[in-house]
Parts: sequence; structure tokens; C-alpha cells
Amino acid sequence: MALVFFLVLLFSSIISPKVHACSQTERSSLLASFTHTLSSPPFNWSSSINCCHWNGISCNQDGWVTHLILASKGIKGGFKLASLANLTHLTHINLSHNSLYGSLVQTELFLSLKSLEVLDLSHNLLSGKLPSSLPSSNILTVDLSSNHLHGAIPPTFFHGAWHLTSFNASNNAFSGSIPSSICLQHSSPLIRHLDVSSNNFNGIILPGLGDCSKLQVFRAHHNNITGLLPEDIYNATELEEIALHFNSLYGAISDRIVNLTNLAILDLSFNQLSGVLPFQLGKLSKLSHVILDFNNLRGSLPPSLMNCTNLIEVRLGANNLGGDISTLNFSTLSRLSKLDLFWNNFIGNLPTSLYSCRSLQAIRLSVNNLQGQIYPEILSLKSLSFLSLGEIKLTNLAGAIKILMRCKTLRTLCLSGSFISGANLDDNSMG
Repeated sequence: MALVFFLVLLFSSIISPKVHACSQTERSSLLASFTHTLSSPPFNWSSSINCCHWNGISCNQDGWVTHLILASKGIKGGFKLASLANLTHLTHINLSHNSLYGSLVQTELFLSLKSLEVLDLSHNLLSGKLPSSLPSSNILTVDLSSNHLHGAIPPTFFHGAWHLTSFNASNNAFSGSIPSSICLQHSSPLIRHLDVSSNNFNGIILPGLGDCSKLQVFRAHHNNITGLLPEDIYNATELEEIALHFNSLYGAISDRIVNLTNLAILDLSFNQLSGVLPFQLGKLSKLSHVILDFNNLRGSLPPSLMNCTNLIEVRLGANNLGGDISTLNFSTLSRLSKLDLFWNNFIGNLPTSLYSCRSLQAIRLSVNNLQGQIYPEILSLKSLSFLSLGEIKLTNLAGAIKILMRCKTLRTLCLSGSFISGANLDDNSMG
């Protein structure tokens, strides 16, 4: 038995090579970076001389520190990123959701971390401008969102970041042009997620996004962008989401948008877009959210839109759209949850085909030239909680109210300003 036990131990040592302890240099760098200069809850790092065993630290088998994961640890203070320059084997840095302040323009860090793949410094108090370039050609993900960073993104910032797939700089104070050249030569051709929303970017969106053949998400909402939608954006055929709301874009939505066959979310609301909706919009079968309210769009709803059977939300309010919507067959939109067409020029009767959209939770058709009455079939909408039909010509209001009082899920009902015919609002009719 003793021999068997010895052989088991020997075999285990062969298949599980010993992990070396971290070096004194790396141990000292970690202590200097966090416990000596920053305010934070105790990490119990002093309990072991081997920093590979410390909370938030991981090492490879050679004892080199590879992961620094200290998200949401209550760390506060001025952070000198250069003090991490000795951790040359780092692949992951996650210091998000703390209260670190300081600047990123420290070349020592960005020149030494050649193995870095993930850099997450989001939700801190970092300020200043960006360095001239990213630290590593191996970098995959960079998240700098929700800080106080400002200035323009340097034109060389993405050079050499061949493998970058995600860049998030939202909720800062960046200015200048949108980094639409991110996929050009010597930059990041593999980028899938680009979020620069809620900043101070201005001017037009320069050409370049069309070279992002892998781009799936492009968010640049809440900025000061103007001009037309760049034509080359319709070459980025992997796009699943375009979110450019709350800007000053103008002009028409090109018919070429139908090239984006993977598009699910289109949010261009609160701009100055004009023209008519693309007639073949229904070719985008994966569309789930069409959010184009508060623009200057005109014309009628393309009938092909009813082919988008994955639609969950349609918001086209506050435009100059018109046409008879009672001719549209909304019953094909079985997943539709929110329909908002308020403040347009739609005509015709209230579309009864909406009663077949059993997922509907909110309907707003107010401030149009619609007419008609509400039928008991509306009770089939078991999830309906919001209904606004203000300032349209309703018939048999008393009967409508009797019906709607039986709608147990309804929480908000707006009929104000409607022109009412055939209504008798005495106590008996309200019974």
C-alpha cells in the first residue's frame, strides 16, 4: 500500500507541475500600486508572501501575474498606472466600478504591457486625454466608459490593434470626430462592438465604417453629430444595431439599408431626418426595434414593414407621416409590444388588425386624423397597459369606456381632446 501511495504522489507531481511563486518585483509593484497609495478595504494580501494567492490576482505556471481583477472593490484615490509597468505578463486588467482618478497618458504602461488582451477601467473617475496608441497588438477588449476622459481620440490610437473586437468609450467628454477610421489599414479590422455614445463628438461621420466587415454594434447616440448618414455604413453588412439617436443628422435613409440583412435595432430618433421610409424595409426580416420618432419623415408606412415578423417596438411618432393605416395588416406582427405613431397625419379607421397582436403592451395613436370606435376584441390584448387615443375622432365613447373598464391590465388611458360623436355620458350609459 505504501508503494502504491508513493506512485500516486509521483504520478500527480508529473501531471500537475509545480506553480512558481510570483517574483519580488511583481509583488512590490502590486503593493506599491494598491496598498501603499490607494484607499480601499483590506485585500488580505499580507497573509501570503506569494502574490499569486492574493485576492484578485492570478498567475501562470511560471509565477507571472496574468490577471488583475479588482472590480467593485471600493478602491479610491489617484492611480498611477505606470506602477503596473513591471507586470509585463498581464493579459487582463479589470479595475472597473471603483473611484480611481488620474490620467491614462503614461507611456510606461502602454509600452510595456505587450501581452494585454482585456483592459476594463470603466466606471471610475479617470480624466485627461488618451495616449497615442493602445498598449498591445494582442488587445481584444477596451472599456473606458463612464469616466471623465476628454479630447479627441488620436488618429494613431488604434494602429497595430489588429485583434481588437470591442471598444467602449461611452459616457465621457470626448470631442472631435467619431473614430470611423477604426477599420482602415493598420487599425482594427476585427472590431465588432463600437460604442462612443454620450460624448461631445461633432461634425460628420467620416467614411471608414464600411471597412468594418465584422462590425455588429455601432452606438454613437447623444453626441453632436451632423450631416448625412455615411453611404459606406451600408457596406458593414454584419451590423445588428445602429444607435444614433439624439444627434443632428439630416437627409433621407438610403434604400441601401436593405443590405444590412442582420439589422435588428435601428434607432435614429431625435434627429432631423427627412424623406420617405425605404419601400423595401420589410426585407430586413430580423428587425425587432424601429425607433425613428422626432424626425421630419414623410410619406406612408411601407406595407413591407408588416413582413418584419420579429418586430417588438415600432416608434414613428412626431414626424410628417401619413396614409391610411387601416389598410395595413398588423396581425402579422405577433411579437409587437409597443406601437407609437402619435403626432402624424395618418388617416382612416382605427386598425382592427391590432387586436391580433396579442403581445401589445402600449399603443399610442393620438394626434392624427384617425376615426372609428373601439371594439370588444381589444380585450384579447391581455398585456395592454397603455392606450393613448387623444385628439382623434372617436365614435361611441360611452361604449368604448365600458369595454376599457373591463381591461384589467390597463394602467394609463388617454382620450383627452378627442372629437367624440354618438356619445351619451349620463350615469346610465356609464353603468
